[in-house]
Amino acid sequence: MMTDVVPYTFRQDADYLYITGCQQPSGVAVLGHECGLCMFMPEATRHDVIWQGEVAGVDAALETFKAEKAHPLSKLRDILPGMIRGSSKLFHNMQTATPIYTELDDFQRAALTGKVKDISNLTHELRWIKSPAELKLMKEAASIVCQGLLQTMLHSKMYPHEGMLAAKIEYESKMRGAQRMAFNPVVGGGSNGSVIHYSRNDQKIKNGDLVLMDVGCELHGYASDLTRTWPICGSFSSVHEELYNLVLETNKESMKICRPGVSLREIHNFSVEMLCKGFKEIGILKGSGSNSYHQLNPTSIGHYLGMDVHDSSNISYDRLLKPGVVITIEPGVYIPSIFDGPDRYRGIGIRIEDEVLITETGYEVLTGSMPKEVKHIESLLNNYSRGIGMEAQK
Repeated sequence: MMTDVVPYTFRQDADYLYITGCQQPSGVAVLGHECGLCMFMPEATRHDVIWQGEVAGVDAALETFKAEKAHPLSKLRDILPGMIRGSSKLFHNMQTATPIYTELDDFQRAALTGKVKDISNLTHELRWIKSPAELKLMKEAASIVCQGLLQTMLHSKMYPHEGMLAAKIEYESKMRGAQRMAFNPVVGGGSNGSVIHYSRNDQKIKNGDLVLMDVGCELHGYASDLTRTWPICGSFSSVHEELYNLVLETNKESMKICRPGVSLREIHNFSVEMLCKGFKEIGILKGSGSNSYHQLNPTSIGHYLGMDVHDSSNISYDRLLKPGVVITIEPGVYIPSIFDGPDRYRGIGIRIEDEVLITETGYEVLTGSMPKEVKHIESLLNNYSRGIGMEAQK
């Protein structure tokens, strides 16, 4: 609950959603050789229906979610212990464990004998490589966020405020069919862009500052993730353009080595070498140690993407990529205002992030429709704003 009777918006655990397709809270699902998919479903009281609406029950488990067996949740203590006793191995989701089954004597005995293991090692493997149906949803989610961010970028001159831009991207995403944002949008104007997971979004963006927007939406349980950085006034300064082009080239060159048989770690190491070389040439990286570099960019080049923004977190970044895996490529530079270096670079944050699908022969950029070249961004911002001004005069 957010307050006494006001709930937070519920988001289903990705493993449970992947196995059952069920988006509502308060259920328990069991997979077994004997029972198939067995779902224990909540029972709504008259009070629940009046205040919260109808819930999916036993009938929905059988008809909609295609469970082989279904029971009311109130019957779990009568039925589940026998299922546990008849199992030689037991797996459960440690992240969403609930006392309704963990306090059962049979479950605790199984745990004491070492029979209970974490199911995420299995589900993350399954979720790592996307099926054609999953990829269709991910491409649609990527398209939605690209269109939404483009509209937000075009309006940023007129509404140079972090909160207004956050509201715009959410509006544009939901109007195109997204159910929710994948995470709270990062809208960092000026030095706020150098804060990697900035979330306040409550500052006016000064003319001449860059704005960094890291955004994503969810479509039927699948996430998108995209970042663009641009000048709120419509034109990059020489200092901004110098750093921006380095990040952009790293983004493009890192994508070129995305293919089956290469690991995310290898791509990351390549990006670090490229950024280090560029930072030294510009003059903002003096030492050769990793500490100096990590002050400018403490992040990885990317992560796996799917039902969660940081998807399949149990899969190592050393794993060789396979067709059907979706990753992000997101080089950046984050120079804090207290940085010990040339004054002109202080307080600058730049990130350019794209979604990349690993294919049989290489890669496909799912967010390729979103502009990122300096000349394209400046042309879009200035020509669009000029058109708005002319319409206003008419």
